Amino acid sequence: MEQAIEQFRAFNRAHTRFAAVLAPRYMDSELGVAEARLLYEIAGRQPVLAIELQDALGLDAGYVSRAVKRFEERGWVARERGTEDARRRPIVLLPAGRTAFDALDATTRAHSRRQLESLGPGGGPLLGHHLAAARALIEGGPGGWTIRTLRTGDMGAIASRQAIFYAEHYGWERPMELLLGDVTTGFLRDFKPGREQCWVAERGGEMLGSVMLADGGGGVAKLRLLYVEGHARGLGIGDALVRNCIAFARDAGYARLDLWTHTILASARRIYAAQGFELVDSASHTMFGEPVMGETWSLDLSRDAPPATP
Repeated sequence: MEQAIEQFRAFNRAHTRFAAVLAPRYMDSELGVAEARLLYEIAGRQPVLAIELQDALGLDAGYVSRAVKRFEERGWVARERGTEDARRRPIVLLPAGRTAFDALDATTRAHSRRQLESLGPGGGPLLGHHLAAARALIEGGPGGWTIRTLRTGDMGAIASRQAIFYAEHYGWERPMELLLGDVTTGFLRDFKPGREQCWVAERGGEMLGSVMLADGGGGVAKLRLLYVEGHARGLGIGDALVRNCIAFARDAGYARLDLWTHTILASARRIYAAQGFELVDSASHTMFGEPVMGETWSLDLSRDAPPATP
């Protein structure tokens, strides 16, 4: 957390300079940064109540009232008739306000374009991608993630992320990376629509975890490569991915769902047990270097599904 705090503060310092929001007047206009943001929200939300602007921007009620009053004096906004409480009288943008906003918005867009182009080819889109993930985390809190099915590029990303994850956390390096490459390549090469699927959990375009279901033959499906990024643990992602896998296997008519894991992967084992899987075999191996206990778990899909976790 201490490292995250330092990184967060360092980014704020870099961003305020990069976005040119430290000057007394925003984009050389007659407005300060907070006033410019307030005008932006009015233009996008109108008709809007002052109390809604306060809540959206985290601004003091007195500041919002004074700023809106200045906008009124300039002929930019008007308050529609409503209650005597000024916070409950909808604020609307007048033609002069629209002209002022459009000019400021065009200046801001032009500045943003110049700044992003200064990052070189591909730099702007790359920054945009990472900022989308950051925004989703900030605005959505710990939630805000979704699950989707397989799309082009996923297998390479899954193999890469898991190889890095297992190397960093367990020291399983090249042998694990080779295994991951074999599994993901084979899944793509032999993919059976309607019988196999991959699910990816993501937030703001960032991959947070994934799982695959493959046809093992003889009416048996195999759950493969379940993982969740370390910073996304505790959000229920792993449980949701496994439930998607089980539901798909049932609908596809499989009789059994098997998986191979390791005793050391305690979080995954808890998920499997909670979803009704049973440990049916275990054996030590040295596939990844040091001896480690591998386990085979199985779920009889002919049984009723366990009740959903509250």
